[in-house]
Parts: sequence; structure tokens; C-alpha cells
Amino acid sequence: MLDGLVLSIDAMGGDAAPEIVIGGIEYFLKHDGKNRNARFLLHGPQERLSELLEKAPLTRQRSEIRHTDKAIEMDTKPSVAMRRGKDTSMWNTIAAIKSGEALVAVSAGNTGALMAMAKIQLRMKEGVQRPAIAARWPHQQGYGVVLDVGANLECDANQLREFAVLGEAYYRALYKKEKPSIGLLNVGTEDRKGNATIQAAHDSLSCSALGLNYIGFVEGNDISMGSRTGLPAILPSKPQKVRRVCWPNLSRLPCKTISGRAWLRC
Repeated sequence: MLDGLVLSIDAMGGDAAPEIVIGGIEYFLKHDGKNRNARFLLHGPQERLSELLEKAPLTRQRSEIRHTDKAIEMDTKPSVAMRRGKDTSMWNTIAAIKSGEALVAVSAGNTGALMAMAKIQLRMKEGVQRPAIAARWPHQQGYGVVLDVGANLECDANQLREFAVLGEAYYRALYKKEKPSIGLLNVGTEDRKGNATIQAAHDSLSCSALGLNYIGFVEGNDISMGSRTGLPAILPSKPQKVRRVCWPNLSRLPCKTISGRAWLRC
């Protein structure tokens, strides 16, 4: 039985798995995770993972392999994954959270399948209708968190408000900061811009009794600048704490844009 912080890892998740997954854990243990008491449950084919662990001694010392020869392909539809996904490396990765063996599940695999499997196995927290994917986003003053970045194609105003609550809680847990600012991504910062869903979410967050530090609409350039308006002279009181809540169809655009820019810099 593993002790310490146990992470359940989908060793077969991702385009270059399992090699890149084991290599990533080894890199972590050599650098940021050197002095952390982290342990790993590796879900995948026993023989193949054992061979890779021979070349990754730090990972081998801190890991247990849970054998399965089934995996979810990157192009598998979530509906198909739900019907045929039981006992795959991804399914078992999530199941370890449900059973209490691990506290964190990690997969670089099929996002749609991962969200669907997590929802059916772990269920939604009371008061939350849909899951959201959060991205840690660098900007001029540090890091922000942007969500939802791909879990939903459509959502309503109440769900956007839920994302604001989820994002604020996640940021406070991650950065140990109180009262992070929350912005709603829109096509402009003027009050009357945006569709009916965005407007309803804005009104709800503006009048909310949830105690959120909601600053109003933000634009795409604000995500990387860490400001409310994009103008360096006009910033939230604590810009390093800004959270962005996105209507899903808007959120994919900045994600793909910054991904392309990162490739240009390589």
C-alpha cells in the first residue's frame, strides 16, 4: 500500500504514451518533486511499464503498476468510451479516486472520454450541474485560471455562475490567496455587449450574494496581461489573482491561439 500523496496515473493516456508519461514522472521527481512525498499508481500493461521503469529508477521506487491491457484511443467518442471503457487504463485511473486509493487522477488522454468517465464514476458535487476544465494561464503579473476550456459546448447563465464559484475555489486552493478577482470573458467590456447568456450571467454575478470578487467583463487580451481592460494603467487591485470565466465557445479560441503561438516560439 502506498503512503504519502498518491496520484493515480493513466499511463496509456496521450499520443506518445506510455513513454512520455513515465518520462514526465521521472522528470518531476528529479526537479519540483524531488523533496515531495508523492507516490504513483500506474495503470497500463504490466510488462511494458516494467520495461520503462527499468530506465526510470526514481519513478520505479515510488510506483505500483495496476495491470490492464485496455486503453481509450484519442479519437474514441465519449459515448463509445462510456460503453466500452470499463477496465481501461483511464477508467481504472478514476476508479482509484472513488475507492480512496488515490487523491488525484491524471490523464493526458481523450478529454471527452475522461470527463464522461469522471462524471459517471465520481458524480457531480451537490449544486454543480456540469464539470469544467480549468487551465493555468500565465500573464504579466503571474498566473491566472481560465475555465471552462473544453468540457462543454454550450452552457447557461447559472452554469457560468457555477464555473465562477469552482474557479475561485480552485485558485484559492492552488495559490493560497483569498478573494481572487473574477472576470467574465466577452467580446468587449461594455455592459451591454455579449449574447443573452453572457448578459444573464453578468447580471447574476453582479448581484450575487456568494461573496465573489466579480469585476465584470474582460476581453481576450486581458487573459495574458492580467488586467481588467488591457490598459496597464487600469488594473484590478491584485492582478495576480484574476480568474476568467468563459462561455465555452469563446474559451476555445484563446486556448488554440496561445497554443499556436507557443509552437512558433519553439
